[in-house]
Amino acid sequence: MLTYLIQRFGQALVTVAAMATLVFLGVYAIADPIDMLAAPDATPDERAAIAARLGLDRSLLVQFGTFAWRALHGDLGRSFVYNESALSVIVQRLPATLELALTALVLAVAVGLPLGLWAGLRPNAASGRTIMTGSILAFSLPNFWQGLMLVLVFAVTLGWFPAGGRGETVNVLGVETGLLTLDGLRHLVLPAVNLALFKLAVVIRLARAGTREAMLQDYVRFARAKGLSPARIVGVHVLKNILLPVVTVIGLEFGSMIAFAVVTETVFAWPGIGKLLIDSINRLDRPVIVAYLMLTVSLFVVINLIVDLIYAGLDPRVRLSEAA
Repeated sequence: MLTYLIQRFGQALVTVAAMATLVFLGVYAIADPIDMLAAPDATPDERAAIAARLGLDRSLLVQFGTFAWRALHGDLGRSFVYNESALSVIVQRLPATLELALTALVLAVAVGLPLGLWAGLRPNAASGRTIMTGSILAFSLPNFWQGLMLVLVFAVTLGWFPAGGRGETVNVLGVETGLLTLDGLRHLVLPAVNLALFKLAVVIRLARAGTREAMLQDYVRFARAKGLSPARIVGVHVLKNILLPVVTVIGLEFGSMIAFAVVTETVFAWPGIGKLLIDSINRLDRPVIVAYLMLTVSLFVVINLIVDLIYAGLDPRVRLSEAA
């Protein structure tokens, strides 16, 4: 176990370091942030002063060396736009994204798992085919188009939910959350549904395939021969086995929800780290862009490790020493 954790930690460090290098060099090559930060009528001396204040007057090698040294000490630089630590700017927006991603994940699992089970148990029935058709649509429709349609139908036409924003929040242990206010929940519904639709389709298809495969196994036939009720067979024997691939994929999908909630947060003006990334790219706020990507890569690594541990707990045949 300890050896496995050390190996995964080493892999994580290499991954984050490689990603940070590529992103830093890529962002450096895009454009000059001084063009965004300086006034249009700024003189060459004023532009030079801004460059010197931000350390942009140094060579690429020196800038990267300074960035790497500070990153090793937990300092990912100061935002050009907000004039504060890039990491603190991201952490301020992170609770909103986590709130959105967790809600979308719960929706995807809570709705997708029973629908997938139903479609797997009744693959030729009209209900099963309807569920699979719906999952195909959820796979196919562009995320931004879904968001616009949700806003058009449920916010503009029907007026049931707000079109954007996070709504009223309360402070719980220093963290702002809208889950404890009615206005916050109303603002959360549409973006959470939009973010959950694709993951919902993934869960449905995984659960359906796992159910159809499990129903053909000998242990299910033996359970039927013993006279167990269909509900017990599905709830105990089938569900436990289909949870293995679902847990694995959902763990990875949760990481992607956090990292790639950019479209949803932009459509619904949700003040999370995805929208912060878009704003930072538009303003060429290099420290925030690099810090965001380093944070998301780290989240992916941690989530993958947690998924491996859960997988080993669900299936005793899995040994972490072998997985390493």
